[in-house]
Amino acid sequence: MKYIELTFTDPARNLACDQALLEACEQTEVDDILRIWEPQSYFVVLGYSNKFAAEVNSKGCAERGIPVLRRFSGGGAVLQGPGCLNYALIIRNERSGIYGDVSDSYKRVLQRHQRLCAGLISEAVTIEGICDLAAEGRKISGNAQHRKQHYSLVHGSFLLNLDLGLIETCLPMPSCQPGYRQSRTHQSFVRNISVDSGSVREGLKREWKVDSDLEEIPYKRIDELVCKRYSRPDWNQKF
Repeated sequence: MKYIELTFTDPARNLACDQALLEACEQTEVDDILRIWEPQSYFVVLGYSNKFAAEVNSKGCAERGIPVLRRFSGGGAVLQGPGCLNYALIIRNERSGIYGDVSDSYKRVLQRHQRLCAGLISEAVTIEGICDLAAEGRKISGNAQHRKQHYSLVHGSFLLNLDLGLIETCLPMPSCQPGYRQSRTHQSFVRNISVDSGSVREGLKREWKVDSDLEEIPYKRIDELVCKRYSRPDWNQKF
């Protein structure tokens, strides 16, 4: 597996990068990729089909200058910012041509991340809902995916030291909740694991058996996607 640490200052470019890497793998069928990035500013990211008016506190975001973007994978709305470590895995589908193995893709990724997190915090870590990791019943990692014929993108975040109080400001209670949430507020439902990002980075590299760095980065396609999609209100507020 190839590895890259790449964080852009522009949130839109960070979202575009994941899509561009997936497209590159699908077109050339190269090695699997692990990307790590860590935002330096706050922004909200909607899942592809989320409704803007229902899933975002637009007034709270506007008052604090927090932009709202939309990714091309599923899942719910999240707050991104300092203290939130993100990964993106582009992995070959185990059964090429079968689009419906969503649960298998999550299991393939989350079982490794479950083991990694449990070792870092010396607590029991469980897979909850469709795509969460939790410690003592509180969410520590959320994940989403987008599948193509030959490759899938599975990406998500580890809550290390995120300002959890800001989630209440930016996001209302989600319209769709996993059963284990039990209608808890954001601050009662999520928690940080309070470990340094370097430990998570190194752990991910070990779990995924990284053996080389990614040399070819699709910067041109990233720029195209920012221009045509991720920087545009008609994309970010499309629903």
